[in-house]
Amino acid sequence: MLLHSASKLLNACYSSSFSRFLHLFAFCYYTQVTNQSPPNFTQHVSEQSKVTDRVSRRLIRIYQLYSRTSGKHVQVLPNKKINAMADDGDVHAKLIVETDTFGSRVRIKGAETGFYICMNKRGKLIGKKNGQGRDCIFTEIVLENNYTALRNARYEGWYMAFTRRGRPRKGSRTRQHQREVHFMKRLPKGQQPAHPSHHRPFDFIHYPFSQRTKRTRYSAER
Repeated sequence: MLLHSASKLLNACYSSSFSRFLHLFAFCYYTQVTNQSPPNFTQHVSEQSKVTDRVSRRLIRIYQLYSRTSGKHVQVLPNKKINAMADDGDVHAKLIVETDTFGSRVRIKGAETGFYICMNKRGKLIGKKNGQGRDCIFTEIVLENNYTALRNARYEGWYMAFTRRGRPRKGSRTRQHQREVHFMKRLPKGQQPAHPSHHRPFDFIHYPFSQRTKRTRYSAER
């Protein structure tokens, strides 16, 4: 009888200790989980958008860049000079824009000359045959006024910019709010989108109502 009572006491103590241990373990785990900071998605997107994508197929676009200040288009000349003095449809104003990352970083080159628009350490825009360097990569930034700014990837805070006469402005003297860095994308002359009337209309497919659909529709009408 005495042994039986002692056994019951030991089992009760063991159960109590094990229960306290489980509660302590659960509390520690909960504290560790709740103390972890939430993932920073903004930082993740920023980091991923700077990684060159060498696996996926490159997206290539063709357009002109209309300068807000000069009223002309950016052009890449055979002498490797860059300016914003071209008229709409000029052969040197046709640009080939290649995506570099999953984000909005691009390489821009003249379709006629094949030279990439790059920026040197003095902030001057120059043309290069090989545009693989970070000085030839620009980040497209859509502004609140719907214009686009092009920020250089190597020289953070330096933008592609042109004066009212269409001459390139040094990147070190540029800011995002300045009119000189604002551009509008335009299709080359003669490559305007088809008229909406030429588009094939949508075909509407009518499916028979099921019992569930009828009940949902009847509830909504009530």
